[in-house]
Amino acid sequence: MGEILDKPRIAFAVRTIGGLLAFLIVGSLLASCGAVGGRTAVPLGLEDGAQVAGMQAETIRFWGDELPPNTAAFRAKRAAQLTRSRPEFRGGGRRPVTNSLALSGGGPLGAYGAGVLSGWTVAGTRPKFDVVTGVSAGALSAPFAFLGPKYDHALKHVFTQSHTNNVAVLTPLKGLLGGTAMGSNAPLAKLIAYYVTPAFLAEVAAEHRKGRRLLIGTTNLDAQRPVIWDMGEIASSGRPDSVELFREVLLASAAIPAAFPPSFIKVTAEGYTYEEMHVDGGTTRSVFLAPTQLTLSGTDAALGVKPIRRFYVIVNGYVTPQYDDVKPRTLDIAGRAVSTLLKNQGVGDLYRLYAFCKRNGIDYNLGYIPADVQDTSTAPFDPVFMTELYNVGYRMARQGYPWQKQPPEL
Repeated sequence: MGEILDKPRIAFAVRTIGGLLAFLIVGSLLASCGAVGGRTAVPLGLEDGAQVAGMQAETIRFWGDELPPNTAAFRAKRAAQLTRSRPEFRGGGRRPVTNSLALSGGGPLGAYGAGVLSGWTVAGTRPKFDVVTGVSAGALSAPFAFLGPKYDHALKHVFTQSHTNNVAVLTPLKGLLGGTAMGSNAPLAKLIAYYVTPAFLAEVAAEHRKGRRLLIGTTNLDAQRPVIWDMGEIASSGRPDSVELFREVLLASAAIPAAFPPSFIKVTAEGYTYEEMHVDGGTTRSVFLAPTQLTLSGTDAALGVKPIRRFYVIVNGYVTPQYDDVKPRTLDIAGRAVSTLLKNQGVGDLYRLYAFCKRNGIDYNLGYIPADVQDTSTAPFDPVFMTELYNVGYRMARQGYPWQKQPPEL
């Protein structure tokens, strides 16, 4: 039961949420007969005040669909850090420029974004990003992108050398008989732990103190809400369990519901200990920059200057319709329908970001996998196809990436 199934059709069925949902529907009666593991969830009404043990929740994370209650404190702290670390924010000189990067989910298609970043480095035009955000596969890339070109080799290795068994082990029967997922992400957890070390966190913390921000999105499944984690705050906390929490957030952001087990994060509320259930950030936001309610006039007031702002979003996926001959079978129909739903929701997120940028005077730049690039993979994580996709992104960026200035179909 723990081995990887190598039949292409089964592999593709479990590759998408749609296929997994279809598989779960077929097996729902079996699941109802299985044992269900217990946990103590945060009671309704206490979710806003729940804190990760030993850390201030309002500092290391906040809801992604509303402004944090301490927005003014966030702004003041970052403004002070930027003023100390960057002379142009002290006034009297040239107008400062800030660059932000958002990386979407996409599983193995994350190879495309990795290639874009590496080719961008070679082109000599890649900026040092002030803010980097990531969801799912983008969450795995984001820390490397945040720390800069010296980690391009790590990006390439993760997204071109990974086989399916480096990421997951399928356990479908266990999932159907009352488990939390159809597979185990223990191999992915091991891969994350290899790179995310105390020394790695020290680098993130050092950049955070300069006013730069690394933000990762997860979904609190109990609350059905996006959560944004400030990874630099975690890295800077000095807590002995900060490395473990950093790793757990990355793992949670890439935990596709039903495919991989959720991450259970221990929190306290009103003196009691509970467990929050966190899954793939793409469940609520396929890509993000900040809560959409945020206006940057308050940030400018705290800084004492209005920077030139540029925003880049790399979608590790296809955003335009793609024709495919769908077989008249349950798994194929369900998988195609749900993947279509997710694609269109992702395009909606791009429009949400575009509206945010227009409202705040931010230069919007969008990149995604060209429609003429064919998915030739023969397994959920096929290093041959992932290398081809990496090379596509690399070549496009090295030659001068053709950034789109608005979402598709606008």
